[in-house]
Parts: sequence; structure tokens; C-alpha cells
Amino acid sequence: MASPSSESRSRGFRRALLALPLALWMGLALALRLPLPPLLAGAVGLLVPSGGLALLARGPRGRGWACFLGLFAAVLGGYLALRPSNHRDWMPDVAQIPSGTINGDRLTVRHVRNCLYRSEFEYEPRFEDRTYDLRRLQGMDLFLVSWGPRHIAHTILSFDFGAGEHLAFSIETRKERHETYSALRSFFREYEVCIVAGDERDLIRLRTNHRHEQVRLYRLVTPPQGPRLLLEDYLARLNGLAERPEWYNALTANCTTAILGPVRRHTRRLPWSWKLVASGHLDEYLYDQGFLDRSLPFPQLRERALINEQAERADQDPAFSLRIREGR
Repeated sequence: MASPSSESRSRGFRRALLALPLALWMGLALALRLPLPPLLAGAVGLLVPSGGLALLARGPRGRGWACFLGLFAAVLGGYLALRPSNHRDWMPDVAQIPSGTINGDRLTVRHVRNCLYRSEFEYEPRFEDRTYDLRRLQGMDLFLVSWGPRHIAHTILSFDFGAGEHLAFSIETRKERHETYSALRSFFREYEVCIVAGDERDLIRLRTNHRHEQVRLYRLVTPPQGPRLLLEDYLARLNGLAERPEWYNALTANCTTAILGPVRRHTRRLPWSWKLVASGHLDEYLYDQGFLDRSLPFPQLRERALINEQAERADQDPAFSLRIREGR
């Protein structure tokens, strides 16, 4: 039979196991989202959960839990009260919200981004209204963008209308002028989600020629109706965000989940894999599931998919999309 002291220690351990993750989340939410100077917000983020844990440890078991959970509920309520908006002082490259309409076989997309870049941070913002003939839609390409860590990548989906005409979509954070990207803040309702509809000479060239990130290009293997169905999904999402803004979340609402959701709906159910979380391995996952060309072993396909040299040579060539696909 366990002694009273050992039972007490066991209960204390179980309480700590439950309370510590809640306290950690509470501290981060306060430190990152309180509208206070960073040092003051950080101090509040340290003191409030520490006080809650002290109440839990020192007070009677029932009352201690009630105080701690009440404190957590107050922080959670304030956090959930944060509302996304389409009306802020945005960075120029995400200032316009794209939207699209389909009339028969004619697709019209408003605010297609086609910025003229001199460097990563020096550019002329340009947004255009473009029309596309859906009868010419002949496939989709996936760009996988990496900048260092093997397990992390950004995905861009591009729809091929033939003759070098492509419409690319990039799911990104919509930053205000004073904001920079923080991976930690992206979990805490810091940024609205933004779908950039853009010209490949903007979205891809920015990453290859100015950010010097590694970009790989893959042709997706889908049923004949797949490209149009996925395109219609993207348009519905574009139009929905124009009316009802949403928060970006690096885990649940990111560039990878935005692609896999429509794929699941319009092709087949996809098994869960750690490669879905480690987005840098998304190409390997799609290869395993038959969505990429399997005539080559995957390591060889991945090596040939790198387009940086072609993109750097093409640079501002109006035929940029054709040039990066030469020999593929």
C-alpha cells in the first residue's frame, strides 16, 4: 500500500503534468499578443502563469484548480476575442486581395500580383486583372521552396494554361508594414492568412533570384478533371477570404494544408504521414502516393527538379515560365 506522502507526490505530479502546458501556452499568448511594449508584455507573460501555478501548488486541491483554470479561461477568452481584419496598413505586396469569377469557360482573376523586383525589399507593386480560358487548362505544377532546414519548405501551386501562361497561388502571412515574420508568433493569431494569386515571374523569381532560396518544380499527376476542380476550390477560398478574413496558423492553416485539403476532396483519401507536418518532405510523400512522375527514382527526380540556374538565367524574360521548364 502506498504511503500518504507518496500518494500526495503522485497527485502533485499529475497536476503539474496537466497544468504546465496550459501555463506555457498562457504565458506565450500574453507575451506575444498583449498590446504592450515587448518587455512589459513579457513580464506579464511570466508573472501571470507563475502566479497561477503558485495558487495551484499552495491552495487546497479543489480551490487551487478552480483559481488556475479561471485564470486560464480569462486569458483564453481574451485570445479568442481577437478578430482578423482585411482593413490594416498592409505591406505593399499584400495590399490587394485577389478574387475570381468563372463565366462559362472564362476565368477572371482580379489583383493578380506581378511586382517588378529590383531586390527582395525594393520593388514596384503591380496588380493586374487577368482572364484565362479554362478550356486550355492542362495541368498543375508544384513548386517546393526551401531556405535551409531540410524539413521545412513553402509550397506554391501553379495552374498551366499552355503557351507559357500560368496562374500561381501562394498561401502566405499577410503582414502589416511594421511586422516581420516570426514562426512562433504565427501560432498565436498574429497574422491574417493571405492567398497571393500571381505571375510566376513574381512569385518564383522573387525566391530564386532575390532571396536565393532553393526552388524545385514538379508536375502533378492527377485525374483529367483534377486541375479544374482544384482551381475552383482555390477561387472559392480566395473569395471567402475577401469577405471573411482568417488567422494564419503555421500548423493548421498553412500553405501545405491548403493544397492537401482539395486533393483529398477531389482525388482520394490520403494516409497520414509525418511528411505532411515536415513540409520539406512533401515531394517525397506525393511521390510515394503516385502524384509525381515515378519513372525515375525519387532522389534523381528531386535533383532534376531544382530550377534555380534556369530561373537566374531567365530573370526578367517575359517567357520566364517557359524558360524554367526547358528540358523538363
